[in-house]
Amino acid sequence: MFKDTVAELLEQSLQKRSDLFLIDFEIIDGNKIRIVIDGDSGVLVEDCMYVSRAIEHNLDREEQDFSLEVSSAGATTPLKDKRQFKKHIGRRLVVSTFEKQKYEAVLAAADDLNIVLEWKAREPKPIGKGKVTVQKTAMISYQDIEKAQIKLVF
Repeated sequence: MFKDTVAELLEQSLQKRSDLFLIDFEIIDGNKIRIVIDGDSGVLVEDCMYVSRAIEHNLDREEQDFSLEVSSAGATTPLKDKRQFKKHIGRRLVVSTFEKQKYEAVLAAADDLNIVLEWKAREPKPIGKGKVTVQKTAMISYQDIEKAQIKLVF
């Protein structure tokens, strides 16, 4: 099957480049292949070309007509892979959970199970009037994250 062949070629190309990893892969009507990759140190145009060539040069256009698009995960693309979280430690994220909680905070840590977010909040003083700034932390399991995106700050 065409999709299986493409998936195998894609996997082989990424095995040779352990710094790159797959974010999304689909084949839509008309054999349009769309691949989104990311890398531990970002993605260069050359990285997209490498993946594209690894697939295109091993498919026969006489057998199967197709189009191929390989791109990198953009700055506003939601984070999906644990490796993406690890490379963005220190950046501000907007995270929504399946429990309908929403955080806008700095990604302080990320391991294979959870992320840790940190932010400052103004809360009423325990005694007396007024508010005090407190440091907040939340540990969130990857399976609880509905959507996570980098918050671009200008």
